[in-house]
Amino acid sequence: MKITCTKEQLHHAVQIVQKAVATKTPSPILTGIYLSAEGNQLQLQATDYEIGIKCTIEAQVDEPGAIVLSGRYFQEMVRRLPGDHVQIATSQEDRTIKITSNFAQFNLLSLPAEEFPVLKPLSDENILTVKDNVLKDLIKKTVFACAADEARPIFTGGLLEADADGIRMVATNTHRLALKKDNLDNNDKTIRMIIPSKILSELARLLTSEIPVDVNIYWHRNQVAFEFEHVYIISRLIEGQFPDYNKVIPASFATNITVKSSEFMDAVERVSLLARDSDYNVIKFSFKEDSVTITSNNPDIGKATETVPSHMDGNELDIAFNAKYVTDILKNINSDKLVFSLNTPLSPACIKPMDDNNYTYVITPVRTS
Repeated sequence: MKITCTKEQLHHAVQIVQKAVATKTPSPILTGIYLSAEGNQLQLQATDYEIGIKCTIEAQVDEPGAIVLSGRYFQEMVRRLPGDHVQIATSQEDRTIKITSNFAQFNLLSLPAEEFPVLKPLSDENILTVKDNVLKDLIKKTVFACAADEARPIFTGGLLEADADGIRMVATNTHRLALKKDNLDNNDKTIRMIIPSKILSELARLLTSEIPVDVNIYWHRNQVAFEFEHVYIISRLIEGQFPDYNKVIPASFATNITVKSSEFMDAVERVSLLARDSDYNVIKFSFKEDSVTITSNNPDIGKATETVPSHMDGNELDIAFNAKYVTDILKNINSDKLVFSLNTPLSPACIKPMDDNNYTYVITPVRTS
Protein backbone atom coordinates (compact mmCIF):
# COMPACT_ATOMS: atom_id res chain seq x y z
CA MET A 1 0.00 0.00 0.00
CA LYS A 2 1.15 3.51 -0.76
CA ILE A 3 -1.02 6.58 -0.20
CA THR A 4 -0.77 10.33 0.38
CA CYS A 5 -3.41 12.39 2.20
CA THR A 6 -3.70 15.59 4.21
CA LYS A 7 -2.71 15.44 7.86
CA GLU A 8 -5.89 17.33 8.82
CA GLN A 9 -8.22 14.76 7.25
CA LEU A 10 -6.20 11.82 8.56
CA HIS A 11 -6.11 13.21 12.09
CA HIS A 12 -9.87 13.87 11.99
CA ALA A 13 -10.59 10.30 10.81
CA VAL A 14 -8.29 8.74 13.42
CA GLN A 15 -10.00 10.75 16.18
CA ILE A 16 -13.36 9.43 15.03
CA VAL A 17 -12.51 5.73 14.79
CA GLN A 18 -10.23 5.52 17.83
CA LYS A 19 -13.30 5.59 20.10
CA ALA A 20 -13.96 2.01 18.95
CA VAL A 21 -10.40 0.75 19.48
CA ALA A 22 -10.36 -1.95 22.18
CA THR A 23 -8.14 -1.22 25.17
CA LYS A 24 -8.55 -4.36 27.28
CA THR A 25 -8.86 -7.41 25.06
CA PRO A 26 -7.23 -10.84 24.68
CA SER A 27 -7.25 -10.23 20.92
CA PRO A 28 -4.37 -7.88 19.92
CA ILE A 29 -5.90 -7.21 16.47
CA LEU A 30 -8.75 -5.26 18.11
CA THR A 31 -6.25 -2.76 19.53
CA GLY A 32 -5.43 -1.70 15.97
CA ILE A 33 -6.86 0.66 13.35
CA TYR A 34 -7.52 -0.94 9.97
CA LEU A 35 -6.56 1.16 6.93
CA SER A 36 -7.75 0.20 3.46
CA ALA A 37 -6.86 2.15 0.30
CA GLU A 38 -8.62 1.83 -3.04
CA GLY A 39 -9.59 4.16 -5.88
CA ASN A 40 -9.09 7.63 -4.47
CA GLN A 41 -10.15 6.86 -0.91
CA LEU A 42 -8.60 5.77 2.38
CA GLN A 43 -10.91 3.99 4.77
CA LEU A 44 -10.18 3.67 8.50
CA GLN A 45 -11.96 1.20 10.77
CA ALA A 46 -11.89 0.15 14.42
CA THR A 47 -14.05 -2.17 16.48
CA ASP A 48 -14.20 -3.72 19.93
CA TYR A 49 -17.19 -5.92 18.91
CA GLU A 50 -19.52 -3.71 20.96
CA ILE A 51 -19.17 -0.75 18.59
CA GLY A 52 -17.57 -0.42 15.17
CA ILE A 53 -16.70 2.89 13.46
CA LYS A 54 -15.68 3.44 9.85
CA CYS A 55 -14.50 6.75 8.40
CA THR A 56 -13.60 7.47 4.76
CA ILE A 57 -11.34 10.29 3.52
CA GLU A 58 -9.91 11.34 0.17
CA ALA A 59 -6.39 10.17 -0.65
CA GLN A 60 -4.00 9.78 -3.54
CA VAL A 61 -3.69 6.00 -3.82
CA ASP A 62 -0.54 4.94 -5.67
CA GLU A 63 -0.75 1.33 -4.51
CA PRO A 64 -4.02 -0.07 -3.06
CA GLY A 65 -3.90 -2.36 -0.04
CA ALA A 66 -4.83 -2.91 3.59
CA ILE A 67 -2.83 -2.63 6.83
CA VAL A 68 -3.48 -2.59 10.58
CA LEU A 69 -1.55 -0.23 12.88
CA SER A 70 -1.52 0.09 16.67
CA GLY A 71 -4.42 2.39 17.51
CA ARG A 72 -2.64 3.92 20.48
CA TYR A 73 0.64 4.80 18.75
CA PHE A 74 -0.84 5.69 15.36
CA GLN A 75 -3.21 8.21 16.95
CA GLU A 76 -0.47 9.87 19.01
CA MET A 77 1.90 9.95 16.06
CA VAL A 78 -0.57 11.45 13.57
CA ARG A 79 -1.48 14.18 16.05
CA ARG A 80 2.16 15.26 16.32
CA LEU A 81 3.23 15.02 12.67
CA PRO A 82 4.81 18.28 11.49
CA GLY A 83 3.66 18.59 7.86
CA ASP A 84 0.42 19.28 6.02
CA HIS A 85 0.55 15.99 4.11
CA VAL A 86 1.23 12.42 5.19
CA GLN A 87 2.55 9.52 3.12
CA ILE A 88 1.89 5.97 4.32
CA ALA A 89 3.66 3.11 2.54
CA THR A 90 4.45 -0.53 3.20
CA SER A 91 8.12 -1.43 3.26
CA GLN A 92 9.13 -4.49 1.27
CA GLU A 93 12.35 -4.86 3.27
CA ASP A 94 11.20 -5.37 6.85
CA ARG A 95 7.37 -5.55 6.76
CA THR A 96 7.02 -2.27 8.62
CA ILE A 97 4.83 0.65 7.63
CA LYS A 98 6.70 3.83 6.75
CA ILE A 99 4.89 7.04 7.65
CA THR A 100 6.42 10.27 6.40
CA SER A 101 5.49 13.93 6.93
CA ASN A 102 7.92 16.75 6.10
CA PHE A 103 11.25 15.58 7.53
CA ALA A 104 9.70 13.23 10.11
CA GLN A 105 9.64 9.50 9.45
CA PHE A 106 8.20 6.65 11.50
CA ASN A 107 8.45 2.93 10.84
CA LEU A 108 5.64 1.14 12.67
CA LEU A 109 5.18 -2.61 12.97
CA SER A 110 1.88 -3.69 11.48
CA LEU A 111 -0.62 -6.28 12.66
CA PRO A 112 -1.91 -8.96 10.23
CA ALA A 113 -4.66 -7.22 8.20
CA GLU A 114 -6.31 -10.53 7.26
CA GLU A 115 -7.15 -11.12 10.94
CA PHE A 116 -9.05 -7.85 11.37
CA PRO A 117 -12.87 -8.30 11.62
CA VAL A 118 -13.77 -5.90 8.80
CA LEU A 119 -17.14 -4.21 9.41
CA LYS A 120 -19.99 -5.59 7.32
CA PRO A 121 -22.61 -2.92 6.53
CA LEU A 122 -26.20 -3.78 7.40
CA SER A 123 -28.55 -4.19 4.45
CA ASP A 124 -30.80 -1.28 3.50
CA GLU A 125 -33.89 -3.44 3.88
CA ASN A 126 -34.73 -1.57 7.10
CA ILE A 127 -33.80 2.08 6.80
CA LEU A 128 -35.02 5.27 8.45
CA THR A 129 -33.72 8.74 7.55
CA VAL A 130 -33.66 11.58 10.08
CA LYS A 131 -31.90 14.96 10.11
CA ASP A 132 -28.75 15.04 12.22
CA ASN A 133 -29.86 18.06 14.29
CA VAL A 134 -33.08 16.25 15.22
CA LEU A 135 -31.25 13.06 16.21
CA LYS A 136 -28.64 14.97 18.20
CA ASP A 137 -31.36 16.83 20.12
CA LEU A 138 -33.19 13.57 20.90
CA ILE A 139 -29.99 12.08 22.31
CA LYS A 140 -28.71 15.15 24.17
CA LYS A 141 -31.99 15.68 26.00
CA THR A 142 -32.39 12.08 27.17
CA VAL A 143 -29.14 10.10 27.34
CA PHE A 144 -28.08 11.64 30.67
CA ALA A 145 -31.01 9.85 32.34
CA CYS A 146 -29.74 6.37 31.43
CA ALA A 147 -28.62 4.09 34.25
CA ALA A 148 -24.90 3.60 34.85
CA ASP A 149 -25.40 0.37 36.79
CA GLU A 150 -24.96 -2.69 34.56
CA ALA A 151 -27.06 -4.80 36.95
CA ARG A 152 -30.15 -3.91 34.86
CA PRO A 153 -28.75 -3.60 31.32
CA ILE A 154 -32.06 -2.57 29.77
CA PHE A 155 -31.87 0.81 31.52
CA THR A 156 -28.29 1.51 30.38
CA GLY A 157 -29.57 2.43 26.92
CA GLY A 158 -32.02 4.81 25.32
CA LEU A 159 -35.23 3.59 23.69
CA LEU A 160 -35.59 4.87 20.12
CA GLU A 161 -39.09 4.69 18.66
CA ALA A 162 -40.42 5.84 15.31
CA ASP A 163 -43.80 5.46 13.62
CA ALA A 164 -46.41 7.50 11.79
CA ASP A 165 -46.71 9.81 14.84
CA GLY A 166 -43.04 10.82 14.73
CA ILE A 167 -39.78 9.88 16.43
CA ARG A 168 -39.14 9.56 20.17
CA MET A 169 -36.28 8.79 22.53
CA VAL A 170 -36.71 7.74 26.15
CA ALA A 171 -34.15 7.11 28.89
CA THR A 172 -34.63 6.15 32.53
CA ASN A 173 -32.74 4.77 35.52
CA THR A 174 -36.08 4.08 37.33
CA HIS A 175 -35.62 7.19 39.53
CA ARG A 176 -36.04 9.64 36.66
CA LEU A 177 -37.21 9.56 33.05
CA ALA A 178 -36.52 11.84 30.08
CA LEU A 179 -38.72 11.78 26.96
CA LYS A 180 -38.09 13.82 23.82
CA LYS A 181 -40.34 13.75 20.74
CA ASP A 182 -40.02 15.22 17.25
CA ASN A 183 -41.75 15.11 13.89
CA LEU A 184 -40.71 12.80 11.09
CA ASP A 185 -41.83 13.56 7.54
CA ASN A 186 -43.18 10.83 5.26
CA ASN A 187 -42.26 7.96 7.57
CA ASP A 188 -43.95 4.60 7.09
CA LYS A 189 -41.46 2.63 9.22
CA THR A 190 -42.14 1.41 12.76
CA ILE A 191 -39.09 0.82 14.92
CA ARG A 192 -38.46 0.21 18.61
CA MET A 193 -34.92 -0.47 19.77
CA ILE A 194 -32.74 0.05 22.85
CA ILE A 195 -29.36 1.56 21.96
CA PRO A 196 -26.46 1.56 24.48
CA SER A 197 -25.88 5.01 26.00
CA LYS A 198 -22.15 4.83 25.15
CA ILE A 199 -22.99 4.63 21.45
CA LEU A 200 -25.61 7.39 21.70
CA SER A 201 -23.15 9.73 23.43
CA GLU A 202 -20.48 9.03 20.83
CA LEU A 203 -22.97 9.54 18.00
CA ALA A 204 -24.10 12.91 19.40
CA ARG A 205 -20.46 13.99 19.66
CA LEU A 206 -19.93 13.29 15.96
CA LEU A 207 -23.07 15.05 14.71
CA THR A 208 -21.55 18.48 14.22
CA SER A 209 -22.60 19.69 10.76
CA GLU A 210 -23.60 23.36 10.56
CA ILE A 211 -26.21 22.65 7.88
CA PRO A 212 -28.60 19.75 8.70
CA VAL A 213 -27.65 16.54 6.89
CA ASP A 214 -29.41 13.20 6.61
CA VAL A 215 -28.55 10.36 8.97
CA ASN A 216 -29.53 6.93 7.67
CA ILE A 217 -30.44 4.48 10.43
CA TYR A 218 -30.24 0.77 9.53
CA TRP A 219 -31.25 -2.09 11.76
CA HIS A 220 -31.25 -5.86 11.60
CA ARG A 221 -31.95 -8.29 14.44
CA ASN A 222 -29.72 -7.18 17.33
CA GLN A 223 -27.72 -4.51 15.47
CA VAL A 224 -28.15 -0.88 14.48
CA ALA A 225 -26.03 1.32 12.21
CA PHE A 226 -25.88 5.08 11.63
CA GLU A 227 -24.51 6.51 8.38
CA PHE A 228 -23.88 10.19 7.71
CA GLU A 229 -21.42 12.13 5.58
CA HIS A 230 -18.20 10.06 5.66
CA VAL A 231 -18.91 8.14 8.90
CA TYR A 232 -20.52 4.75 9.56
CA ILE A 233 -21.16 3.51 13.12
CA ILE A 234 -22.48 0.05 13.91
CA SER A 235 -23.47 -1.24 17.34
CA ARG A 236 -25.19 -4.07 19.07
CA LEU A 237 -28.62 -3.40 20.54
CA ILE A 238 -29.65 -4.09 24.13
CA GLU A 239 -32.09 -6.97 24.12
CA GLY A 240 -35.14 -7.03 26.37
CA GLN A 241 -38.48 -5.34 26.88
CA PHE A 242 -38.38 -1.65 27.75
CA PRO A 243 -41.22 -0.83 30.20
CA ASP A 244 -44.24 1.24 29.14
CA TYR A 245 -42.94 4.71 29.91
CA ASN A 246 -46.35 6.32 29.42
CA LYS A 247 -47.49 4.72 32.69
CA VAL A 248 -44.71 6.57 34.55
CA ILE A 249 -45.82 10.03 33.41
CA PRO A 250 -48.62 11.34 35.67
CA ALA A 251 -51.81 12.23 33.79
CA SER A 252 -52.45 15.43 35.77
CA PHE A 253 -50.98 17.62 38.50
CA ALA A 254 -52.45 19.53 41.44
CA THR A 255 -49.74 22.20 41.48
CA ASN A 256 -47.91 23.93 38.62
CA ILE A 257 -45.09 26.40 39.23
CA THR A 258 -43.68 28.65 36.50
CA VAL A 259 -40.17 30.01 37.00
CA LYS A 260 -37.41 31.62 34.94
CA SER A 261 -35.10 28.82 33.78
CA SER A 262 -31.77 30.64 34.15
CA GLU A 263 -32.56 32.05 37.61
CA PHE A 264 -33.76 28.69 38.83
CA MET A 265 -30.77 26.87 37.36
CA ASP A 266 -28.24 29.24 38.95
CA ALA A 267 -29.91 29.02 42.36
CA VAL A 268 -30.13 25.21 42.28
CA GLU A 269 -26.46 24.92 41.30
CA ARG A 270 -25.35 27.24 44.11
CA VAL A 271 -27.41 25.53 46.78
CA SER A 272 -26.43 22.04 45.63
CA LEU A 273 -22.74 22.85 46.19
CA LEU A 274 -23.18 21.84 49.82
CA ALA A 275 -25.22 18.75 48.96
CA ARG A 276 -22.60 17.07 46.78
CA ASP A 277 -20.64 15.43 49.57
CA SER A 278 -23.67 14.32 51.58
CA ASP A 279 -24.91 10.74 51.47
CA TYR A 280 -27.93 11.39 49.28
CA ASN A 281 -27.07 14.64 47.50
CA VAL A 282 -30.48 16.02 48.53
CA ILE A 283 -31.87 19.53 48.09
CA LYS A 284 -35.28 20.64 49.36
CA PHE A 285 -37.81 22.86 47.60
CA SER A 286 -40.50 24.86 49.34
CA PHE A 287 -43.02 26.05 46.75
CA LYS A 288 -45.08 29.07 47.86
CA GLU A 289 -47.57 31.32 46.06
CA ASP A 290 -44.98 33.67 44.56
CA SER A 291 -41.61 32.07 45.30
CA VAL A 292 -39.66 28.85 45.65
CA THR A 293 -37.08 28.43 48.41
CA ILE A 294 -34.25 25.96 47.78
CA THR A 295 -32.21 24.61 50.70
CA SER A 296 -29.47 22.09 51.38
CA ASN A 297 -28.15 21.05 54.76
CA ASN A 298 -24.89 19.16 55.15
CA PRO A 299 -24.06 18.56 58.85
CA ASP A 300 -20.34 18.34 58.01
CA ILE A 301 -20.16 21.55 55.97
CA GLY A 302 -23.09 23.88 56.55
CA LYS A 303 -26.40 25.06 55.14
CA ALA A 304 -27.42 26.97 52.00
CA THR A 305 -30.72 28.72 51.23
CA GLU A 306 -31.88 30.72 48.22
CA THR A 307 -35.26 32.06 47.14
CA VAL A 308 -36.34 32.55 43.51
CA PRO A 309 -39.51 34.37 42.31
CA SER A 310 -42.13 32.11 40.74
CA HIS A 311 -45.81 31.89 39.85
CA MET A 312 -47.94 29.13 41.38
CA ASP A 313 -51.19 27.60 40.23
CA GLY A 314 -52.32 25.17 42.92
CA ASN A 315 -51.34 24.21 46.46
CA GLU A 316 -48.19 25.08 48.42
CA LEU A 317 -45.84 22.14 48.78
CA ASP A 318 -42.49 21.06 50.28
CA ILE A 319 -40.56 18.35 48.44
CA ALA A 320 -36.96 17.02 48.15
CA PHE A 321 -34.97 15.68 45.19
CA ASN A 322 -31.57 14.33 44.31
CA ALA A 323 -29.71 17.53 43.37
CA LYS A 324 -27.96 15.99 40.35
CA TYR A 325 -31.27 14.80 38.89
CA VAL A 326 -32.56 18.37 38.96
CA THR A 327 -29.44 20.08 37.58
CA ASP A 328 -29.15 17.52 34.76
CA ILE A 329 -32.51 18.50 33.31
CA LEU A 330 -32.07 22.24 33.88
CA LYS A 331 -28.91 22.16 31.72
CA ASN A 332 -31.02 20.86 28.83
CA ILE A 333 -33.92 23.32 28.98
CA ASN A 334 -33.46 25.97 26.32
CA SER A 335 -36.60 28.06 26.88
CA ASP A 336 -36.77 31.17 29.09
CA LYS A 337 -39.27 29.63 31.49
CA LEU A 338 -39.99 26.15 32.81
CA VAL A 339 -42.95 24.53 34.51
CA PHE A 340 -42.48 22.40 37.63
CA SER A 341 -45.56 20.19 38.14
CA LEU A 342 -46.32 18.35 41.40
CA ASN A 343 -48.98 16.36 43.22
CA THR A 344 -47.73 15.28 46.66
CA PRO A 345 -44.35 15.33 48.48
CA LEU A 346 -43.88 11.62 47.67
CA SER A 347 -45.28 11.28 44.14
CA PRO A 348 -43.36 11.79 40.87
CA ALA A 349 -42.97 15.37 39.66
CA CYS A 350 -42.54 16.71 36.16
CA ILE A 351 -40.27 19.43 34.72
CA LYS A 352 -40.95 20.81 31.24
CA PRO A 353 -39.90 23.79 29.14
CA MET A 354 -42.82 26.20 29.02
CA ASP A 355 -42.83 26.39 25.21
CA ASP A 356 -42.01 22.77 24.32
CA ASN A 357 -44.64 20.09 24.82
CA ASN A 358 -42.35 17.55 23.15
CA TYR A 359 -39.93 17.41 26.09
CA THR A 360 -40.91 15.79 29.39
CA TYR A 361 -38.82 14.96 32.44
CA VAL A 362 -40.22 12.93 35.33
CA ILE A 363 -38.36 12.79 38.63
CA THR A 364 -39.04 10.80 41.79
CA PRO A 365 -38.78 12.71 45.08
CA VAL A 366 -36.56 11.69 47.99
CA ARG A 367 -38.19 10.78 51.28
CA THR A 368 -36.82 12.94 54.08
CA SER A 369 -37.36 12.70 57.83
